[in-house]
Amino acid sequence: MDDNITHLIDAMTTEESEMTEATGRRGRRDRTAADALMMVIVIMGFIGTVGNAVILYALYASKQHKKHALIVNQNALDFCSSLFLVAIYVVHLSPNVRRPPGVPGYWLCIIFFSESLIWSAVNGSMVNLAIITVDRYLKVVYPAFSRKWIRPRVIHCAIAFAWFVGIVYNAFSVIFTTKVTPGGYCSSYENFSSKAAGIFANVSYFLFFYVTILCIFIFCYWRILLTIRRQAKVMASHSQAGPSNASQAQSHRIQTNVVKTMVFVSAFYAISWLPYGIYSSLASVFLPSASYLDPAAFVTTILAFIYTATNPFIYATKFDPVREFLVKMIPCKNPVQPTVVGGAVNAAPRPATKRGG
Repeated sequence: MDDNITHLIDAMTTEESEMTEATGRRGRRDRTAADALMMVIVIMGFIGTVGNAVILYALYASKQHKKHALIVNQNALDFCSSLFLVAIYVVHLSPNVRRPPGVPGYWLCIIFFSESLIWSAVNGSMVNLAIITVDRYLKVVYPAFSRKWIRPRVIHCAIAFAWFVGIVYNAFSVIFTTKVTPGGYCSSYENFSSKAAGIFANVSYFLFFYVTILCIFIFCYWRILLTIRRQAKVMASHSQAGPSNASQAQSHRIQTNVVKTMVFVSAFYAISWLPYGIYSSLASVFLPSASYLDPAAFVTTILAFIYTATNPFIYATKFDPVREFLVKMIPCKNPVQPTVVGGAVNAAPRPATKRGG
């Protein structure tokens, strides 16, 4: 009898140790996969930081920052989100980080580990993109109204509004959904008072920051493109050349270039952020135990931040002032200019600067 009990205890202990070892292996594999995905996010954040910094420099150096203040603000928000993305996820990758206990640990969780800095800039960028769309809509479809009412003060208020919405929304979301465990683990955007509250928060976020903004894109750019097409037909019917027509054509070309650039940016935003919005909404309804550390959450987050990382390349290739300035920055050989010597044409290098004497 005692031998049977001993064998039973040994078997149970062996089985428990095997289960613990298997669970540990799964945990290590999950941790390795999470670290790999976080490393991808860090790389994307680094690309976004450098890219948006270059675009901001090009806008300021080419004297376009006053003409396109909203676009400057767009790149500034994307720069901040990319910079915070690198800083916070580098800390997440560090295995030796210890969060302080008590009140300091709670506020460090609220401000830093909750990623509220990232999402404040990201959500502000979404709002600012919608503001740019409305601004383009008014300038093209209702130019008289735009010239009368869209003054620099209004633009500055719109810029402040984008930052305000992003910061305030995330501040309330983080404060009411953050919990710090006794072990120091920071859990944010997950601790709702009820399942219904969690569903409402996630679905309303998707509806406001994605669906509503997407509807603004579709309506405004559809009207803009119709108006530009009608203006092009009117300009083509007046075929006679003249200073006024040349000036109008130049203004029309600049306006069209800005609109095309923002159409690309908006379309890319709509595509890259769709998987994240769908996942966060469906997970809150059908997977209430889902966490933002799940692989699916990481993958959809990576797809979303592809927009921030590659957005500067759209400005660099599509936005004329930025593209022209960046081309001038590329080092190249001095162009060869033909000169006439004794009736023969010789190729001589053109001097970089002309000196007197």
